[in-house]
Amino acid sequence: METSEIIKKVRKIEIKARGLSSNIFAGQYHSAFKGRGMAFSEVREYQYGDDVRDIDWNVTARFNKPYVKVFEEERELTVMLLIDVSGSLDFGTKKQFKRDMVTEIAATLAFSAIQNNDKIGVIFFSDKIEKYIPPKKGRKHILYIIREMLDFNAESRHTDVAQAIEFLTGVSKRRCTAFILSDFYVRQDFLQQLTIANNKHDVVAIQVYDKRGCELPNIGLMKVVDAETGYEQYVDTSNKKVRETYRRYWMKRQADLKETFAKSNVDSVSIATDEDYVRSMMGLFKQRG
Repeated sequence: METSEIIKKVRKIEIKARGLSSNIFAGQYHSAFKGRGMAFSEVREYQYGDDVRDIDWNVTARFNKPYVKVFEEERELTVMLLIDVSGSLDFGTKKQFKRDMVTEIAATLAFSAIQNNDKIGVIFFSDKIEKYIPPKKGRKHILYIIREMLDFNAESRHTDVAQAIEFLTGVSKRRCTAFILSDFYVRQDFLQQLTIANNKHDVVAIQVYDKRGCELPNIGLMKVVDAETGYEQYVDTSNKKVRETYRRYWMKRQADLKETFAKSNVDSVSIATDEDYVRSMMGLFKQRG
């Protein structure tokens, strides 16, 4: 992609994402994702009903009367975006490619984060860690992230979500909020890694899928190519049994994925490429708020 074309696309995404994050997501994001905990703010004189465990004994000794520590919620977050850049994201039959939607959602989350004065970092992954961008603040940093998302060429077309989650656990020493953006077109189980990560961090899974991936159309003989392995085969879609088998395969995959998120206590949302992702994300935020 040419530089001028990238700049144009970055600007277009920035305008849309900033609008969404300031007009729609701002309050919801703020309440849905809490800070790391309680931070010490100041001391004041003890009042009836205060918890004696909050007494500051040094200040109390100095002034010969009891003083307590006052705490407030520490609002600043570190947000990590785990972005799937494998081959299966280059697919879309409805409104847009899965990759395009992932980019828009990630950009909107990024602008919501900086409006809240949060740091934001990115892990691009396939079946390996393709690129790591450490968390920083500011518009310039986010525009760099968006530019990378638009023009990133992964070395591998395969997917390994488990490895990406393991990397997050290793690289993020302090508690963070992590969004995994993927179609979760995976062959490996990642329940253990997800459970460990969610015990340390606040992990949210966002699945982007195309409705054509749910069921086969009745159009006769069709060539099907696996975007990750390149394996090709012809499928007779006029055969009702073939279509039903595929539909059951998809439903089983989705059920397994849902079970993984439930067992690891991870909030999740599934969004089709022709759906309004704003509505889906708002639903997720309200569920957490």
